[in-house]
This record gives sequence, C-alpha cells and structure tokens, in this order.
Amino acid sequence: MADPLQDTPPHIISLLDRLHAESSAQESAITISAIDPAKFHDIMRDKFIALDKDKCHFVYQLSRTINAKTIVEAGTSYGVSTIYLALAVAANVAATGGVGTVIGTEYEAEKAQKAREHWKECGSIVSDVIDLREGDLRETLKENIKEVDLLLLDIWTPMALPTLTLIQPRMRYGAVVIVDNTIQAAERYKELLDYLRAPGSGFTNLTLPYSNGLEMCVYLPQ
Repeated sequence: MADPLQDTPPHIISLLDRLHAESSAQESAITISAIDPAKFHDIMRDKFIALDKDKCHFVYQLSRTINAKTIVEAGTSYGVSTIYLALAVAANVAATGGVGTVIGTEYEAEKAQKAREHWKECGSIVSDVIDLREGDLRETLKENIKEVDLLLLDIWTPMALPTLTLIQPRMRYGAVVIVDNTIQAAERYKELLDYLRAPGSGFTNLTLPYSNGLEMCVYLPQ
C-alpha cells in the first residue's frame, strides 16, 4: 500500500505506530455510543481519542496538496495527529519557503505534557513548528493566528461549532475544515453540520467514506 510518509525518519514512524496501537487498544475497550453524553468528557479525559491512521495519512496528504502552512487543530489530546500536521507543514515550508505553524489546543494539562513528550521524541522537525495552547480554546484562539489554511476538528462535539466560528474569520479562501466521526456522531454534530451545510454558509461539503465518517469542507465564500 502506498504511504505518503515514506520519506519520514524511521524513529517517527515507529513512534506513530506505537501511539496508534495504544489508541486502538483503548478505543476497542470503549463503546462510544453507550456513553452518557453528560459523562462523555469525564470518561474520555485520559483517553487518546487519536485520529485513525488512514485518516491521518489523508490529512497529511491534503495538507501537502494545499501547501498548508498555518493549521489549527482543535483537540490535540496526546499529539498523534499533530505529528502528521507538523510533518506536512515542515515539508511545505522546506519546499516553498515561508514560515509554518501548527496551532494545537488542549484543555487537559496532563495530555498537553504527554503530547510535548511525543513531539520531543520526534525531534525538531516536528516540535519546532508546533504552538500548543493550553486551556479553553475559546480564549487561547482569540489572537495571534495568521491566515488559516486548514482546521482539524477532532474535539468534544459541543466545542466544534464555537471553534469554527472563532477561526472562520481567519480562514483563507479555499481553506479546508476536516471533522472526524461525522457519520457515527452525526446527531452530536448536528449543530455544526447544519451550520456547514446551510445555504449561503460559504462551505462546500463532502462526507468521505472513512470509518465513522470524515467530513471535508472547503471554504469558498461568495
């Protein structure tokens, strides 16, 4: 099978394989649909909730395709998908110049610490392009954000729409929004999906056939 990360240093590939395996093991022991929505945040507080590997490969490839240099990730957790985003941004900067940043967000301090450890293990190719902002992203994303090329929403669903509306004024024409689990969690994402799919929203939307759904939305305001 083709691998978009074929030129990535082996130690990073090994780390990603290990982290994906740990995340999969956690997820296999949890039935998301059976969790009381009111308790969801508390139950998932110490869980990976990492983007699936094939989805990470897609987001990496997409980031390279659009030459993304400013990416916002809502819901960094242990920093697995952030590694892919950072690799893409670093490669784009190396190829076409300029400055690149992946702005990560994480509310849980312990998760933020573990994410930093993982990025340090990757080395400067990853750690140097990440700006991790801890705390309530409704506050941490209010300023110091350049024109955004891609927004990844892999977060507690009630926070998805507030994040989008906060970042949308900073999104360039043609920017992409990726939302995970939009088939499995369609009801929990209803407010967000209604917003994205409403006539005149400025977004064109496509649900990609990955496990549990992956929404790809392109910002093309009139």
